[in-house]
Amino acid sequence: MKWKCYLGAVNLKRVCCKVLSKSMRHWKHTFQLVVLKTNVNVAYNAKKMNYQISRLFFNAVLSAALLCFAQSGFSAFDDIQRIYRQTPQRNQLEICQGGGCANVLKATLSDVDWQPVVMLFSEPINSPEGERERVAKAIGLLEAIVGDKVGTSTDRAGTFGNSAYTGQQDCNDEAINTTSYLRLLKQAGYLTLHAIEDLRTRNFFFAGWPHTTAVMREIATGERFAVDSWFYDNGHAATIVPFKVWKANYEPEDSPIGKSREGD
Repeated sequence: MKWKCYLGAVNLKRVCCKVLSKSMRHWKHTFQLVVLKTNVNVAYNAKKMNYQISRLFFNAVLSAALLCFAQSGFSAFDDIQRIYRQTPQRNQLEICQGGGCANVLKATLSDVDWQPVVMLFSEPINSPEGERERVAKAIGLLEAIVGDKVGTSTDRAGTFGNSAYTGQQDCNDEAINTTSYLRLLKQAGYLTLHAIEDLRTRNFFFAGWPHTTAVMREIATGERFAVDSWFYDNGHAATIVPFKVWKANYEPEDSPIGKSREGD
């Protein structure tokens, strides 16, 4: 049975295209004004020719940029949609890596690999709070197990400033992978007091850098919780906080993001 979840990547594409289109139109208009201002004392024909050359140059640069974006970005969107909509299986798990799912890595979780998760949930859970605590630890366990298999064990907290380290994942990679892990937990019967929801993104450039997270909802109360594995290095327990708190630019105080580290 297919998961009834929808990423809305098509709508995201439209938003990106609209933003890109508006931005390009703005800069194109600005560029034209500069050309006109520069040639204000030049004869009309010369000014017209300069404008046409500038327009051709701009269009060439724009076309090249859009071609690169289409080849890299849209293919990643296709992978994101496919991985997000499919039902993950332990014997054929797909992992996003490289930023925006630029790379899709294959992993297999054997019964031996899965055993630490079984042990984690061996004791009864008596409350939604208890389930969230176990889920946070389980995400960290699965990250560590999978990381050793596909080369993401060196993934560091955050996105920027980590280019010298291999196996890096941005928040989109983390959110998609975390959702896959949540679905594996659901299949195994370990997620009973919460429902898995669609990914959520905060800011969209208007109040800060966009950031995406996995989300689950407490069934009894309907309260949503962000399940964010981006704030810490690979293998650390996921951060689970009320979605409203996360939406207000929440970041754990002890997260290493933006802080100097020994050896950096």
